[in-house]
Parts: sequence; C-alpha cells; structure tokens
Amino acid sequence: MKKNKANKKQSFILGAAILTFCLLIVKIIGMLYKVSLSRLYGGVGAGLLNNAYELYIPLFTLATAGFPIAVSRMVSESMSKGRYRDVKRIKDVAVPFFVIAGIISCLLMVLFSFFYVRIIDAPDSFISMLVLAPAIFFGCLVSAYRGYYEGMRNMVPTSVSEIVEAFVKLAVGYSFAYFVMNYGEKLFGIKDNNELLKYSVAAAIFGITLGSFFSFLYIYLRYKIQGDGITAEMLRTSPRPRSKRDTFNILLHTAIPIGLGALIMSVAGTVDSALIQRRLISMMSNSPESLLSQYTGLIPQETVDGGKVHTYLWGCYGYALTIMNLVVTVTQAFGTTAMPNVTDAYTKGNREYLKSSIETVMRVTFIFTIPAGLGLTVLAEPIMHVVYGYTDGVDISIEILKLMGIAVIVFAAATPMCSMLQAVGRVDMPLKLYAIGMLIKVVSNYIFCGIPQINVQGGSIGTFLCYAFVIVVSIYVLVKETGIVPDFKVAVIKPLIASVICAVSARLSYDLLSKVITTVRFAVIINTALSVIVACIFYVVFLLLLRAITKNDILMLPKGNKIVTILEKYHLIG
Repeated sequence: MKKNKANKKQSFILGAAILTFCLLIVKIIGMLYKVSLSRLYGGVGAGLLNNAYELYIPLFTLATAGFPIAVSRMVSESMSKGRYRDVKRIKDVAVPFFVIAGIISCLLMVLFSFFYVRIIDAPDSFISMLVLAPAIFFGCLVSAYRGYYEGMRNMVPTSVSEIVEAFVKLAVGYSFAYFVMNYGEKLFGIKDNNELLKYSVAAAIFGITLGSFFSFLYIYLRYKIQGDGITAEMLRTSPRPRSKRDTFNILLHTAIPIGLGALIMSVAGTVDSALIQRRLISMMSNSPESLLSQYTGLIPQETVDGGKVHTYLWGCYGYALTIMNLVVTVTQAFGTTAMPNVTDAYTKGNREYLKSSIETVMRVTFIFTIPAGLGLTVLAEPIMHVVYGYTDGVDISIEILKLMGIAVIVFAAATPMCSMLQAVGRVDMPLKLYAIGMLIKVVSNYIFCGIPQINVQGGSIGTFLCYAFVIVVSIYVLVKETGIVPDFKVAVIKPLIASVICAVSARLSYDLLSKVITTVRFAVIINTALSVIVACIFYVVFLLLLRAITKNDILMLPKGNKIVTILEKYHLIG
C-alpha cells in the first residue's frame, strides 16, 4: 500500500512538475511580451492592452472554463474504471460543442466591444478587441483536446501547445507592434501619436490570435498522428459506452457549475477594470487634486491634460499584475494535475490514498504560494526594476506590487482548493463560493478605490478579501464532504514559518548587497538574484528543520535516494 501511495503521489508531483515547468516558460514568454510592449508604449499603451484582455477573458471563460475541467474529470473517472470506449465517446461529444461555443463567443466579443469601450472611456481599445475576438474560437478548440489529455494525466500536449501559443504571441505580436510604432508614419501616413499607439496595440494583439491558431494546429495534428495511447485491445475489452446523449448530459451537468464559477471570477476581473477606472474617473472629475497629490511628479502632465489618468493608473496596475500572474500560473498547474489524481482516489474509495492526495496538494500549494507572495512584497522595488527597468509608471507599480504580493498568497491557492472540491463531486460549491467572493470583491473595490489615499490599490485589497473567503470555506467543505482532516500543521503552519524567515533573509540580504555592490553594471539584477538565492537556501533549510518536506517528496527528485541518505544521516527527514 505504501508503495502504491508513493506512486500515486508521484503521478501528481510529476504531472505538476511537467506542467509547472512548461507553464512557467509560457508565463516568462508572456511576461517578456507584456514588458517589451510596456517599454515600447508606456502607461497609456499598457492600459489599452489590458482593456482588450478584460473583455476577452470572461467571454473565453464562458466558452471554455467548465468544459475542459469537466472533460478532464470524466475522462479520469472513466480511465480509472477501465471504460475506454466512454473516454473516446467523451471526446467525440465535446469537440463539436467547443466549435459551436467558440463561434458564439467570438461573435459576442465583437458585439460587446461596441459598448465596453464606452463604459471605460477608451475608444482606442476597440480595434484591439476586434482583432482578439478570433482567438476565442481557436482557444475553444484547443481546450477540448487539453482537457482530454489532462484527464489521462498526460500534461505534455497541454504544455507544448501553451509554449507554441506563447512563442508565436511574442515573436509575431511584438514584431508587428514595433513595426507599426516605428514605421507607421512613414509607410501608412499615420502622424498622430495616439493613432500610432492604437494601431500598434492592435498589431500586438494580432500575435495572440495567431498564437492560439498555431496552438490548436499543433495539438490537433498531435492527436491525429500519435493518438491518445488507448489501444484496440483496451477498446475491445471495455464495457459498452454510454449513449452520446447521456454523455453530453453528464458533461453539461458537470461543466455548467464549474464554468459558471470560473465565469463569475472572470467577470469580476472585467468589473474590476470598469469599476476601478470609473472610480478614478469620478475622482478626477470631482477632486483631481486629492488623487494627483498621491502621485506628485509620477504621472506625466500630458497624460493629465489628455484625461487619461485612469488608463495610466490601470496600466501601472497591469505591470504588477503581470508579475503576480507568474505565481498564479504555477498553482493553476497544481489544480489541473490535482483534479484527475483526487478524482481517482475518490472514485476508488481509498481513504488513505485520498488523504495523501489532499494533503499533498495543500502542502505543495502553500509551500510555493506563501514564500512567493511574501517575496514579491519585500522585494517589490528591485523586482519591478529588474523586469521593467525604469519604464514610465514603474514607481507607482512598486507600491501596488507590495500589497499585491500579500493578495497573491490566497489568490493563487484558491484554484487547487476548488479543484479538489470538484474532484470529490462538489462541482457546485466553487460556483457558490466565487459568487459570494465576487460580491465581496466588488463592494470592497468600490469602497477602497474611492478613497484617494488608496485609489487603484483597492483592487489588491478586494482580491485578498475575496480569495481568503474562498479558501477558508472551500477547505471547510472539503473536510466536511470527505470526512478527512488534513494535517494543517504540516500543510500550512510550517511553510508559513519558513516563508517568513525566507522573506526576512531576502530583504536583509538585498539591503546588505545594495551597500556592497553599487558601481557594477546591472547591480540591481545581481543583488536581486543573489538575495533570492540566499532566501531560497534559508527556506529549504528551515523546511527541512521543521520537517515540512517528506521522504517521498525527496525520492521523486533526481538522485533522490542519495539526497535522502544524506538527510537521514543528519536527522533532517523522517
């Protein structure tokens, strides 16, 4: 049993490791994309870029969020029962649905774009939104295949398709944006700087649409050429499959609450964008001095005179959001890999395996999110300068990131927690939690963003309150549903203690290094990198001293047996 449990745990950690590594590459490429464009455009251009995403994300979520997860859960359950013909039937039913959903959502984005740009007073974002609309269609198609492979615990197709998408986005998007920005006047006769910026952002967005197309092309050809690993013999010995109608009804029943839950939080992001910017517009109309006094000398006068302070500050918020999303990406991978593993344990009724799976997901999640969030808070200034240099608006973004670092701890941990609820059959609960969480977020954002001293920072406060509620209640429901109480001391308390020590060592080492290494070129990069290395060493040491890392975790690493032998010699692991 112990060997089996270790193997099952390994399947989660291995899958999470593969997906995390590839998604980190994707996010780094995506960050390069956004950072490069931010340096090219400045605060207003970054705001236009963010605006296009704010309408795209909820519509894309509406079309895809619940169904890939539902496909993954159904495939995982069918695989664990040896119902391979059902697995094939699930794909055959899902793909046509995604095609229809993609077409409808694409058309909806075109329609809604006319109204959304008026709400946020950003007409220059309209063309970018139209160019981005086809990306929803291709994204729907690729999501069907990703959910299918993820249910089989094969994270490679998802990972590679994500990398293909990100690389095309960066290469094509930035190249086109740079070309329009620098040669638009000469080749197209565009003399107005605002017009150049508008078309350049649209050109950058075109890279996203093209990336989603090539991502789908890759995963489709992979399926046609390599298949899915289900052999003819497996199909021959498999029980008779459900009818297409029954399969679709189960898929729909599973997907709707999952999708609505994700949609609610995506809509909350769009509401954030509109609400925060409207609150800033209101302050600039009623008492501009109270808002501008918070950023004396930091907002260009031409931005103030042009009435684009709200777009500028939203662009600064986007700078910090790009950094924060690196952390969220990793835990999204945890959630994706947790689903089939916890589903398998729950389906088989193996309580020991289920307890092990739940504790592993929680422990790995908090071991990553807590130090990452605290690290962003204490090293906000050097991190922002390393990534963005001294781009227009970075000084404002530094203060935003300090607060956002705390918020990301709960924001990033929410996805794996809700994925486990879905895995044990409570697909309705994340919907309910996210609905209440969105209400908390909207109300808190309205209140805090209307205070001049807080203004755009209110978005981070709302995020923290929302996801703190989601995490606490989701863990409570998970315990109630399964009757399993995880070891919170190992999963949360010990990582928290080690993380605080990690954050303190990061800040102290950076302050010390900044006094020593000052005249060297790229001093900020060197000092930041060294302080992160020091912090990581402290963190690993204290995780071992506190026994927050288990023997099985180490055995899954390269040379794991040798490492375990050394650690056991010094009584650092049991």
